[in-house]
Amino acid sequence: MGTDSNDINPYDTLAYTLRETLGLTGTKLGCKEGDCGSCTVLADGKPILSCITLTSELGGKSITTIEGLADPATGKLHPIQQAFIDNFGFQCGYCTPGMILSAKALLDSKPSATEDDVRMAISGNLCRCTGYVDIVKSILAAEKSLGGH
Repeated sequence: MGTDSNDINPYDTLAYTLRETLGLTGTKLGCKEGDCGSCTVLADGKPILSCITLTSELGGKSITTIEGLADPATGKLHPIQQAFIDNFGFQCGYCTPGMILSAKALLDSKPSATEDDVRMAISGNLCRCTGYVDIVKSILAAEKSLGGH
């Protein structure tokens, strides 16, 4: 994760470590209780709620945040990120990092996901702005650009 383990207290959540220790503020904190999904990141490719996960529990796991999706050499956005832009999959944007990471986990494990699969995969991510229609549309568009359906 790019930090000395001495910088992490045993009670630090992953969200705290990412935001306050590492400066990766793309991970958002909404409810701080694991209910809204704003803090979703990937641990070894699986979505987890970083607000209720202790950093100390994740030794040896690969953590992916929204900052880690773009191509580091070119800065080109990941196809899911681009699809959210192209398909107006966000309004305020607060839930967007968690939605995108939940979508990435789904499309990595099931490249030809159905609309029902998409809705189930983001069911733990609360959006108060969009009504989910353009979010689902964005994820399905990303699926096509990644070679699915």
